[in-house]
Amino acid sequence: MTFKTKVIWITGASSGIGKALALRFSQLNCKLILSSRRESALNTVKSQCQNPENIRVLPFDLANYDMMKPIAEKAITAFGTIDILINNGGISQRSLIVDTDISVDKKLMEVDYLGTVALSKALLPHFISQQSGHFVTVTSLMGKFGSPYRSGYCGAKHALHGFFDVLRMEHEKDNINVTLICPGFVNTDVSRNALTGDGTKLEALDKATENGLSVDEFSKRMLKAISKQKFEAYIGKKETIGVFLKRFFPKLLHKTVIKSNVR
Repeated sequence: MTFKTKVIWITGASSGIGKALALRFSQLNCKLILSSRRESALNTVKSQCQNPENIRVLPFDLANYDMMKPIAEKAITAFGTIDILINNGGISQRSLIVDTDISVDKKLMEVDYLGTVALSKALLPHFISQQSGHFVTVTSLMGKFGSPYRSGYCGAKHALHGFFDVLRMEHEKDNINVTLICPGFVNTDVSRNALTGDGTKLEALDKATENGLSVDEFSKRMLKAISKQKFEAYIGKKETIGVFLKRFFPKLLHKTVIKSNVR
């Protein structure tokens, strides 16, 4: 699949992986719609992209999942169609279960799961009507196996896999593709913005994230996975082996994760 002339909508586009994707796609003669909560940051990303005249900014909050139908209509109006939706927006978590207020679990589900699902469902009729479309959802390796301090985040990411696996099955007949991208550690602000047990931000960069893949390398691998229309892609360093350990040696994975002492 080539990206030339495609209309691509990216959520979580104001920083990190989303920003890196926008910069890379802008070099490929695409039309882009960039979304996140922060309009000023989106405009900064747009100004850094090539061909900014082919980019539209559409700010919104994934937590407002009841408002996704009019948001999707605005996005479609921008260029008359959408070919690829990249569900990249979301938040992470760093807190033990016993220390985590249920409001934090709720917030993680509202943003990471319900917001993403509602947006995708709002766009789905458009993909069906044009008999083509591609949902690309950034989940996590935590959508395949768990790790301490990330219980609510893991739950939301596991849920995304269940939903989008079914969407793929139900709409293969409509030429709609689904790719689930599972990052390992990527050097972004994800840990700084992660929620702690009381809902406040961690405001710290953990070592594993700091030593993760660069966003440039990650986005390069991600575009390759999208172009191949893969069902799933695990992108990271040695942590990706956890997917296979979970499947074949779950007790070994359990011991390995605990021993790694990841925070």
